[in-house]
Amino acid sequence: MTRMTSAADAANPELTAETRQALLDEIGAKWSKFSEQELSTLTGNYDLVNKVVEKYDIEKTQAQRDVDALLKGRYI
Repeated sequence: MTRMTSAADAANPELTAETRQALLDEIGAKWSKFSEQELSTLTGNYDLVNKVVEKYDIEKTQAQRDVDALLKGRYI
């Protein structure tokens, strides 16, 4: 069976466990209010933006800019 790829897959080959963990560590260092459990269940960049808005009570546009600046084109 052939796996269908999305645009996100094409832009971001599957993350290795080590790469994903390093990315989650960066996110946790920037936003310390997230628990390890919350970080491990992030489903994507959009999910991270929404969670930053919830945890830090900031505007979504600001959260999006902050997430974009940290991830620098990478995807969770």
